[in-house]
This record gives sequence, C-alpha cells and structure tokens, in this order.
Amino acid sequence: MIALNPYFFYFFAGLAIACALFVVLKKNPVASAFSLVVVFFSFAAIYAMLEAHLIAALQILVYAGAIMVLFIFVIMLLNQDGPSLDLNRSPLYARILGGAACLGIFASFLFAFKNATLITATGLFTPERIEAAGGNTQVISELMFSEYILPFELTSVLLLAAIVASVAVAKRKRMESEP
Repeated sequence: MIALNPYFFYFFAGLAIACALFVVLKKNPVASAFSLVVVFFSFAAIYAMLEAHLIAALQILVYAGAIMVLFIFVIMLLNQDGPSLDLNRSPLYARILGGAACLGIFASFLFAFKNATLITATGLFTPERIEAAGGNTQVISELMFSEYILPFELTSVLLLAAIVASVAVAKRKRMESEP
C-alpha cells in the first residue's frame, strides 16, 4: 500500500492550484507559461509520492521540458511577451459574471465529489500482473508502442503541425509589417 504523506500532498496540490491561478491571471504570457512549469513540477512531485516514478519523470521531460519549450518558442516567435489581457479594462458586469460562473462551477464540483460514491476500477492490470510483466515501465512501454502507437504518432504530428503553423503565422505577420 502506498503511504502518501498528506502534508506534502497538500503542499504540492496547493502550489499547483495557486500557480494554475497565476497561469490564468498573469498579464505577461511568459510569466504565465513559467507558472505552468511550476504546475507541471507539482504534478510530478505528486506522481513521485504515489510511487509512479516513470510518470513523474515523463511529466518533467515531456510537459515541463518539451511542451513548455514549444509554448515559450511560440510566444517569443509571435512577439506576444507583452501584456495580453487586462482585467481592469473589462466592464464590472463581465468580471462579476465570470466570478459567479467560476463559483458556480466550483460549487457543482464540490457537490459532485461530496455525493459521489467511490468505485474502484478492477481491470486487467492488477499490481500482481504488472509486477509479473516486468514492472510499470515495461507495461507502459509495451502498451504505448503496440496498442497506442497510432495516438502516440498522431500527437507528434499534431505538435509538428503546430510548430509549422506558428512559424507560418509569424512570417506572414513579419512580411505584412515590413514596408
């Protein structure tokens, strides 16, 4: 059984929630992206505490590393490192409506979690079968490169298309702005 220290869990969960709010509320997109990096590292710490070390390492390598480099690259390429959203300029009714919507969604989540019954999923991959198959890394790699190879490759093509599209948009804007 996994012994999860609640103090560390609440610390990393609170850090992830606070930095997720910074992602939304920061005016500078670069600062917002760096707040997202802290969210990814907080998730990796929670995964590590749950003894899912491969997932924690992949979280750091893929999300905090590669995906965030891509985000920062696109932000810098499009010259969007200045403030892009100013909440003080929005009308008061829009801010009140947005806050009320957020509170309503939060209340519905609380209601759903409070009234939900815990159902544990029993599937093909019990801890005993995973251990017999060679461990988490072996099982995940076999699944990723056999049964889920198409979604894995489509994700890489999607990321490549996003990079090409951002470069094309940036070049078009640059050509339009030059005399």
